[in-house]
Amino acid sequence: MNVVSESIMRFTSVSAALALAAVSISTSLHGQRPDDQIDPRSVALVEKAKAARAAGNLSGANDLLESAVVVDPRNRQAFILIAEVARQQELPGKAIRFYREALTIEPNDVAALRGQGEVLVQKGAVAKARENLAKIKTLCAAKPCADATVLAAAIAKGPPVTATAQATVTPLAAAAPAGKN
Repeated sequence: MNVVSESIMRFTSVSAALALAAVSISTSLHGQRPDDQIDPRSVALVEKAKAARAAGNLSGANDLLESAVVVDPRNRQAFILIAEVARQQELPGKAIRFYREALTIEPNDVAALRGQGEVLVQKGAVAKARENLAKIKTLCAAKPCADATVLAAAIAKGPPVTATAQATVTPLAAAAPAGKN
């Protein structure tokens, strides 16, 4: 081998080593692990929580999911399920917070982006929900994406009319005919 070939081989080896180190450092700084490296006890708790939720025991499911997160704080699926249970319990603020936790672990989790977007629409934050939809569309690229379709439909439907909003509309409507008399 000549000197140039040896230099190129060393440069390639060093570049590969640096790239691998950068990935390792980035992963350790964020504390992210692949889903297959989640503590098995945490995974088992998530499975029990799914069963409890299916049986209608939302409180029990929530307790199991919170335990799963304590066992392994990198269990993104547990955060997403806590958010979904919170939605069922009509706790949108809690749902948004737990979707955000899942997105901290994996910013490109399409299910978390969709779920968070739906809750944002429910809370009236349609502009932020549109940001989630744009990101989902980017992640899905040209292929069909059910999560994008579901969130787009929620955005099109808009936030629900709340009892408070109805109460403020009703007195005005009732006052209008009285003023005409």
